[in-house]
This record gives sequence, structure tokens and C-alpha cells, in this order.
Amino acid sequence: MINKSKLSGAVLYVSLLAFISFVIYILYINLEVLYTAHDRSEFIFGTPFFHTLMSKPFGLMQYVGAWLTQLCCRPSLGASIMMIIWTLIFYVGTKAFRLQESASALMLLPVACLLASVVDLGYWIYISTIRGYWFSQSVGYLVMLLLLWAARCTPRKWHLIWYLIAVCIYPILGWFALLFVLCLAFTDKLTWREYLGLFLLIFTANIWHTQCYSNLRFNDVVMAGFPRFETPMDTSKHLSIPFWVLGVVSVFIPICGRYMAKISAHKEPSVIHRLLLIGNAPICAAAGIIFTCTLMFHDRNYIDEMRMVRYASDDNWQAVLQIAEENKKPTSTMVFIKNIALMNEGDLLDRSFKLGNNAVNITNPDTLHVTLLDIASPLVYYNYGMMNEAIRLNFENAIQAGFSPFYLKMLARCALAVGDQKLVERYTTLLHHLPFYGNWQPAPVTEKIKELMTCYPDELTGVENSESYLVNGISLWYESDSKVASEQALLYAMLRCDSRRFWTSLRHYVKLHLDEQFPLHAQEAYILYMDKAREEKRIMLPVEQSVYERYKRFWATMEKIAKPGVTIEQVGEDMRQEYGDTYWWYNIFGRKPLNIHGQIGNDIHA
Repeated sequence: MINKSKLSGAVLYVSLLAFISFVIYILYINLEVLYTAHDRSEFIFGTPFFHTLMSKPFGLMQYVGAWLTQLCCRPSLGASIMMIIWTLIFYVGTKAFRLQESASALMLLPVACLLASVVDLGYWIYISTIRGYWFSQSVGYLVMLLLLWAARCTPRKWHLIWYLIAVCIYPILGWFALLFVLCLAFTDKLTWREYLGLFLLIFTANIWHTQCYSNLRFNDVVMAGFPRFETPMDTSKHLSIPFWVLGVVSVFIPICGRYMAKISAHKEPSVIHRLLLIGNAPICAAAGIIFTCTLMFHDRNYIDEMRMVRYASDDNWQAVLQIAEENKKPTSTMVFIKNIALMNEGDLLDRSFKLGNNAVNITNPDTLHVTLLDIASPLVYYNYGMMNEAIRLNFENAIQAGFSPFYLKMLARCALAVGDQKLVERYTTLLHHLPFYGNWQPAPVTEKIKELMTCYPDELTGVENSESYLVNGISLWYESDSKVASEQALLYAMLRCDSRRFWTSLRHYVKLHLDEQFPLHAQEAYILYMDKAREEKRIMLPVEQSVYERYKRFWATMEKIAKPGVTIEQVGEDMRQEYGDTYWWYNIFGRKPLNIHGQIGNDIHA
């Protein structure tokens, strides 16, 4: 029996070590997600924000969670705090449920549910309105377990008092107060006290709804604090799965714990029972790992978008371009930010198509529709000098998702750009109350942004600011006398694959850049439109012989590959490796422009 006891303990420790290693790895590959969680989560220091949350049940937990989320400004610190909270949940849970030896591994299942809830959010991170989501559930569950531990330390005849306490603390714990009643009721055999507790549970939400929360929908009070992901346009059911499983598992843990305690109490348990005692730990660890991996959202573009937005917010354009060089299938948001980085680094028309302008759709497991508008539109409009649009989009997004650090920083930068020092101080004061933002100040407005701000009227259009709107709008900048604006107009005319607008933009670009070298991608577009889109009033410009020779090879290669029965998509994929860095490939095979129509091909090869 001693050897078997040691074997069971060794298996438990190995299982715990494996699960802990898994949690550390998952948090490590999601560090950028944690930073974005802080950057897009609202926490405003002061009584208005506090009272707003406290006006709803579960508000205190959300307030605590919102503050802890701001610590994720240092992602490693945020991940460490999560690990500490989950370690406490494991320890307190074993005490509250009185789990002995290998049965303690059952507490890995709630931890797995909470871990899955952190890494399965996906693009909801940009539009979710749940305050303090990243920590509030873990903190609420830990408080519930502490209460359960305290209740289990008292005589059973006092359980009725604890049921009444659960009713009273419902405004603080929300749905965890109901879970507390269920867990306490199932820790032992059901008696009249437990039935009375369950009876109180049924009417708890109704009592509080009529007395204190009549201004809220009854459905929002019944399961207060239970995360639901709904917008007027989108709904996600699968994101609530970890919390439903958390509730079910928490109720069954005391039942399973009692059963395993009876088995271990036998002097001579059967072979099956011995295997259950020994195998419980690896089974729970494996179940937690499989559950988390099944629900986790992990996509390279998802992470690279976050990194690009983070670096672009800090004007770290070299880091943005490094990501662009590594990522061969960017999203439209990444394409816009990459082109802004090239604008600031001075290689826009020589490297833009080398780094790729063929945007792919984002990977999203549900029906959520997220675009540049939700991810980085204020940042993009700011860098193009369109301050009124940037400010409007900041407020529209912040009103829905909250005035998070991302929006406060962008509002401060926009206020500095338009010269409103009072607004700059207002936004920076809000940021200075957040952890790690005590000395934050907006970066100086760059000369290129100042130039773009003066080269055209910055008017609010009142139309939806989609990618196509931005592409079409910038391609009309050819009338400006700004070198920066003429470069942008030429690029976006090329992205539109609009030959007429290209010739107009090219003439103006050449006029403003007479003493400069003809950029590579402009040469490629010039050769293509001279050859395939003959129009009047063209201009004659010298191009490099090597570029022209490659253009001829491009068409010769396409003629060889393009045979009856071969789709244009297949031809494009076959030619991508050799010619994917050219404007010709983008014009013929790319999605134009930046998912405006989501179609492949254009009138040149029709």
C-alpha cells in the first residue's frame, strides 16, 4: 500500500507539472493578446466609473478585474498574476471541496475553463463591452471558493445562514453566488436545509431585480456577471462554453470527491478503483489540456495585427516592417499599417508590393464581422493627417467598447495635432492614473502628418469608413502640391487598378519629383498601363531595361501556365513565388483594392 500511495503521489505531481507547463506555454504565446486586452479594456480612475459598474450586480468584481487588466500593460506581469490567482483557486478549491490526494487534480478542470476563457476570445477583443472580463471571472470564482471553504468549516446546521448570506452578497458575486449555493448544497447529502437553499436560489435574482435592479432587464439580473457576447449585429454562443462548463464541473467536483474519498477509505479497493485513484490526475490534466486547445483561438495574423498596431502606436516603423517582411499573407489592416510605415521610412513606391498588398480575410470561427474600422482605423486616419475622421472614429468606437488606453492615447495625439492643449491635458490626466502610464505624453506630430493635414480639407463625410472609402479617398489627393500626398495618391490609384486615375496621379507625381529616381513599382505600373491600357495624353518616361525584360517574362510565363481548364486563382498561385513581389501580379491576380470587392482579376485581362 505504501508503494501504491507513493505511485499515486508521483503520478499526481507529474500531472500537475505537465499542466502547469502547458498553462505557462499557452500564456506565453498569448502575451501579445494580454497586452491588447489592457490596451482595449476600459478603466477610468474616479467615482463615476466605479458607480457605473456598482449600479449593476457583479460590478465590484468587474471593477477589480478592470484594474487588474491594466497590469497587462506588462504582459509578463499580467500572466504571472493570472497564474497566482489560478494557483490560489487550486489550493482553496481542494480545501473547500475537501479533496484528498489524487482527487485534488479535479481542481485542474476549473482552471482549464478559466484559461480557455482567456485565450478563446479572438476578434471579440476589439468590440467586447464586458468590463474587466480578463480577471473578473477568476477573481469572482476565487471569492466563491473562499466563502465555500468558510462555510464547510462551520457546522452543517449553519448552512442555512450561509444560504442567506449568498442571497445578500448576490450584488457582489452575481452568478457565482448562485454557484456557491449549488456547490454547498451538493457537498453532502441533500436535506431540508439544502432544499430550502435551492428554493432561495430560485427567487434570489427575482428579489434583487424587483428591489434594486428594476432598471435592468430581468435576463441580465438572473445570471449577472455571466459573460454573454452579443452586439446588435453579432452573437457568439461558443465563447460562453467555458463558463457553462465551469459551473457544471464545480457542482460535480464535490460529488466526485466524496466518491473518491470512499474508494480510498477501503482497505482493499478493487483493481478498477485503484486505477481510478492513480489515473484520475493524468485524466484531469489531459482533459483540461484538450479542452483548452479545442477552444483556443490562435492565428498568426491575429497576433501579427496586434503587434503591428502596438508598434505603430509607438511610431516604431522598423518593427512594423520587420513583421511585414515575415508575414506573406497579411490582412487589410496589416497592409494599411505597413504602407504607413513605408511612408515614414521613405520606401513606399519601391517596397510596397514587394511586402505584399494582397489582403486576405481574417480568420474568425463565428459570424463576427470585424474590419479595419474596429482594429486600427483611428491610428490609420491619424497617420494620414485626417484628424477629424480620426477623432470621430475614436469616440464612436470608445463609446461602444470603452475609453481604453488605446483610444485615450489616440485622442491625446489627435488633440496635440490640432493644437488643443487643454484636451491633451485632459486625456493624459486620465492615462496618468493607470499603472505604467504615470509619465506618458503623446509623441510629437511628425512633419509628414503636418504636411498631409494642410494639403486638403479635412471634412467629416458622414459615410461608413471602410477600407474602400480610405483607398478611394486617398487616391484623389493628386491635386495637392505636397510630395507626400502625391506619393500616396499614386500608390492608391495603383491599388485601385484605375488606369485613368493612375495617369493623372503619375503626371502630378513626376512634376513634384523631377530630380528623383523613378520608383520601381511606379515603373511596373507605367509599363503595364502603357502596354495594356492605351489612352490619350500619356507621358513618356524612361524605365530600367531589367524591369521591362521581367515584364515580358511575366506575360510569357502566364501564357504557358494559363491553359483551358486552369482557373485564374491557380495561375496566380503558380506565379506568386516568382512574380508575387510585382505590381503586375497584384493587378492581375490580387484582391482589389484591399477587399473592396473581394474579387480576383480586373478588366485588363478580361
